[in-house]
Amino acid sequence: MKMLRSNGHIRRETHRRLIVRSRILRALLVILLLRLLQPVLAQMGTPTPLSPEERKKAEAERAATGPLENYPRLVDITSTTGIRFDHKSSPEAKFIAESMSGGVALIDYDGDGWPDIYLTNAQSVEMAQHGVKSRSALYHNNHDGTFTDVTDKVGVGYPCWAMGVAVGDYNNDGRPDLLVTCLNGVVLYRNNGDGTFTDVTKDAGLADDTGWATGAAFGDYDNDGFADLFVAHYVDFHLDNLPAFGSTKACRYLGLIVQCGPRGLKGVVDKFYHNNGNGTFTEVSSKAGVADAEGRFGLTSIWSDFNNNGKLDLFVTNDGEANYLYQGDGSGKFEDTALMAGVAANEDGVEQANMGLAFGDYMHTGRMSLAISHFDVEYTALYTNDGGMDFTDNSIASGIARGTQGYVGWGDAFVDFANSGWQDFFQVNGHVYPQVDQAPGASRYLEPVVLLLNQHDGTFKNVSHRVGPDIETPRVSRGLAIGDLFNDGRVEAAIENLVGEPTILRPEHGPPNHWVSFSLEGTICNRLALNAHVKVSAGDLVQTNEVISGGSYLSQSDLRLHFGLGAHDSIDQAEVDWPDGKKETLTHLPADRFYIVREGQGIVETRLPAHLAK
Repeated sequence: MKMLRSNGHIRRETHRRLIVRSRILRALLVILLLRLLQPVLAQMGTPTPLSPEERKKAEAERAATGPLENYPRLVDITSTTGIRFDHKSSPEAKFIAESMSGGVALIDYDGDGWPDIYLTNAQSVEMAQHGVKSRSALYHNNHDGTFTDVTDKVGVGYPCWAMGVAVGDYNNDGRPDLLVTCLNGVVLYRNNGDGTFTDVTKDAGLADDTGWATGAAFGDYDNDGFADLFVAHYVDFHLDNLPAFGSTKACRYLGLIVQCGPRGLKGVVDKFYHNNGNGTFTEVSSKAGVADAEGRFGLTSIWSDFNNNGKLDLFVTNDGEANYLYQGDGSGKFEDTALMAGVAANEDGVEQANMGLAFGDYMHTGRMSLAISHFDVEYTALYTNDGGMDFTDNSIASGIARGTQGYVGWGDAFVDFANSGWQDFFQVNGHVYPQVDQAPGASRYLEPVVLLLNQHDGTFKNVSHRVGPDIETPRVSRGLAIGDLFNDGRVEAAIENLVGEPTILRPEHGPPNHWVSFSLEGTICNRLALNAHVKVSAGDLVQTNEVISGGSYLSQSDLRLHFGLGAHDSIDQAEVDWPDGKKETLTHLPADRFYIVREGQGIVETRLPAHLAK
């Protein structure tokens, strides 16, 4: 029996090595071809055509009409929320820095149990050259479907030329702090616990970071109870040395003169900061093995234990270049295993645009898979987590490719708007170049969002035209955050648009499915319980989710974990895996409740949905 198991293991390992070898050879050939073609390729994205059969399927799905049964309509409620915010942008977007901003964060900054909304804002080059600032904004949740602008009172209005935002608790006091990424570094706002924030960037040791920062994420990689910080960086961009509009062959798209970059520009290396536990950070990128020596164009990052071995790993998307998957050894060292894991490039070895990053267990395997949004000549890539730090590119097989090609995708998420217990795929879109409207063809600057319905068999179907007209309104979208804004058991989508006001999409009507929500509080592990897992079982419905910082595109979703339950009005058990390795099991819980779970103490508070609690 031992010999049989050994032989089986040898066969599996041999098969795995053959797959890895094939991936490496294919990638090397494609990289060589791309190097030869680089002068004539589009500025962003690598053409990745679908087969005629896939194109026919895409056309059929888009042609389907009529309301989708047993699914809510997604309704734009922005005008009723009291949110009045205008993201600044340049009409011509002659410089790449004018096209990339727009992060949104859901953060319960005052601890009242209701998500508040933070929106980043950017300048144009002309504004920056004339010293004109743009105002980011924090909106307090009024518990009645509306929000109030508290930016000036709170003190988070003018961090910088802001790109994105992540939430963490850098001093482990149990209060969520804000990390804003900027065209010239980062700004760390400490939550003072009295409804205000203080800029502690310099005191925390982060002021030396002056590069173009993009997607940041907190995670306690060494399990010392203090969240560490990774900051992806993008292009070496300076207002006193601007790349001239349309100045080289790389500054062309479909024959049009457009902004330059990222190809043809120099990248900026990523930064990794260890939390010293005293309110300061130390930069340890080289020591940890995540130095990004090539200076790839980093955009989005998340921490997770992708192979479920109890050690945090780090995933970083790189625009037009190979992604990073840094596997952690638990002692503070990391190794880039993206190529061997199958997530550096697509299944043909092609490096894609790699912008937004969705993260979830869409197949109920207990493993977190990844979906990465791309450019319009490409399609969103779905990497299914097979376990053992091995992923399969199921973009085409799943139907995600045919549902997303033709769009420039940004923020994306696996989300259960219907509370069915199965995560669908949601992506916001919007082109980079306003000039694209001058070109013949289907591409346009403003683009609608995409919603793909989970078919419960590993595949998705495009239902974007069947859940109401509001999601078909074209916009130039960037950031996306998901969360239950109104504490009623339904999750909303908060979208930050590059041009104009944000969008709040709310699911209305639909089936009366059940749900459950968990808010986790660490005591020995980090207080926000970042990277804790919850596995919920209700009959034969078993789901897993994880508390993460960052992700999507430049954005932060609600830290509470929401599970749709379908027809199940209770859950049999919820298993909590805390980041420090401790486990807790909660049993026989009624559905349609918000549970606050404290490490080592179990459920410390139960809350009814807002409409029943009154």
